[in-house]
Amino acid sequence: MKKTPDHGSRRQLSPPKEDNGLAPLVTELRGLIHSARHAVATKVNTLQVRTNFEIGRRIVEQEQKGAERAEYGKELLKELSVRLSAEFGNGFSPTNLRLIRQFFLEYRERIGQTPTDHFPATPICQTVSDKFGTIVQTPPGKSGKPLFTLSWSHYVLLLTIKNLEERSFYEIEAFQSDWSFRELKRQVGSCLYERLAFSKDKEGVRQLAGEGQIIVTAADILKEPYVLEFLGLDEKSGYSESDLESAIIDRLEQFLLELGKGFLFEARQKRFTFDEDHFFVDLVFYNRLLRCYVLIDLKLEKLSHQDLGQMQMYVNYFDRYVKTPEENPTIGILLCKRKKDAIVELTLPADANIHAREYSLYLPSKELLQQKLVEWVREEEVAYGAGSRP
Repeated sequence: MKKTPDHGSRRQLSPPKEDNGLAPLVTELRGLIHSARHAVATKVNTLQVRTNFEIGRRIVEQEQKGAERAEYGKELLKELSVRLSAEFGNGFSPTNLRLIRQFFLEYRERIGQTPTDHFPATPICQTVSDKFGTIVQTPPGKSGKPLFTLSWSHYVLLLTIKNLEERSFYEIEAFQSDWSFRELKRQVGSCLYERLAFSKDKEGVRQLAGEGQIIVTAADILKEPYVLEFLGLDEKSGYSESDLESAIIDRLEQFLLELGKGFLFEARQKRFTFDEDHFFVDLVFYNRLLRCYVLIDLKLEKLSHQDLGQMQMYVNYFDRYVKTPEENPTIGILLCKRKKDAIVELTLPADANIHAREYSLYLPSKELLQQKLVEWVREEEVAYGAGSRP
């Protein structure tokens, strides 16, 4: 008698022979389960942030009732740390309690409170998507919008950003783009706010702080420089354009994050032919927000007028033979180590949908970018007259 192979205690489940029309139901249930799990995680994160906010409020109230000496606050946090740690374990060190206190002081203005006000006794806001997709429970701010939208780890990182406009930008982007803590840390470290600000006018910089990155025109997706430190390429070692392209494909998810909102990858070395000649575009993307193709060519050397002319040809081809009438004009981006704005201005017409941007293989110096941004704002004020813009 032939023995059945012993697979141990693991039960082998064979796939059903027939679908029986269950595929749509399984897909719907899978989405429901994922949504529910996400909702639970969101609720837990929100509850922790709200609890910390309340702890911070009560610490500040107690400090105001006590002595005016600064030492009083330090001793209060030490004593609270000892008592809370003994009962609840880790998470209530003096350092963490100082962060919780700082968190309340930084965010209390959102609900229009003084430190002695009580937390508003209003019902928790609940938003449920049409398909039970998202449940967010947070106390309402004075604007009526949820007060807290991120995890406690996110807010701890945001508290390290002293510039309030910059902090507001990262908070909005982290929520809208659903950044994990690691992604937020990377975007802050790569100075995304400063790099986007270089492509804006003064009003555009203010909009970044108040609304995040709004994608309406081609200029809205551009950065200076693009930071590609995640590729792992050493600036000192020799590498080719093919090496750079391969590294981008290998780390496509990170590269899409660096490109920004709405990007979808379509092709590498996209070939098209006319007059019996073959041409290849390094990378082809589609931006669903702008509803247009975005072509990227990689250049290791200094950008030349021939490179710009070649990209103009690529863009013209896509506009005439690839895009549909409903789609917007194609955007061309040349990523290069060095560019000269004078060459770009002389080679391309003013309304060309082609942009040259430098890339860097290492994280930029935040201090240097901030200094450049301050200098840029001063130049703007001199060029247009202080107060002539909103």
